[in-house]
Amino acid sequence: METALNSLPSANRLTDIVGLRSSGIFPAGKEPSLRTLRSWTKLRRIPHHKVGHFVYFDIGEVDLHIRTKLKIPARG
Repeated sequence: METALNSLPSANRLTDIVGLRSSGIFPAGKEPSLRTLRSWTKLRRIPHHKVGHFVYFDIGEVDLHIRTKLKIPARG
């Protein structure tokens, strides 16, 4: 029996790069550009899942990773 994607809990949902940008995990008005997100994916700075040539993101994983490991020190 298959489970529809919409019936899964939101923490386990996978989204594409546009959905990641608009998911609300980034501050309003300060979302990274698609180019930045693609660069972070290529450099393996944010967790992602590849299925064929498609790239998907788990919003919960990315949020946790950004909050704990992707810290950029403030300019002094």
